[in-house]
Amino acid sequence: MSRSTYGAARNKKKRRVMKGVRGYRGATGKQWRLAKEAIVRAGVNAYRDRHRKKRLYRALWITRLTAACRMRGIAYSRFIFGLLAAGIELNRKVLSEIAITSPGDFDKIVDMAKKHQPKSAKAA
Repeated sequence: MSRSTYGAARNKKKRRVMKGVRGYRGATGKQWRLAKEAIVRAGVNAYRDRHRKKRLYRALWITRLTAACRMRGIAYSRFIFGLLAAGIELNRKVLSEIAITSPGDFDKIVDMAKKHQPKSAKAA
């Protein structure tokens, strides 16, 4: 029985992998075995960091809101609680943009959140 090889399919696979590692440092961008490992590692990092980016942006929006709320004399947690009690359904991204671009409108939102605080929270 004759020996079978991958032939054109293998060459196509190698071209695809080597094209993917073009520009990598050192032997990683030149040698087949290291290139295969680098492609897998790059894919893992890309997948992980796509999800991590969402988490980092949410943290940034919360940090901005915290600073904006402190400037107006209310804690971030009380602000969010007041928004829920008032029935205002704006997410943190939109609230952060409002706080930066139009502080007057954000002042009105903060006032509404302050009005809907429980009695014990207003005294504190």
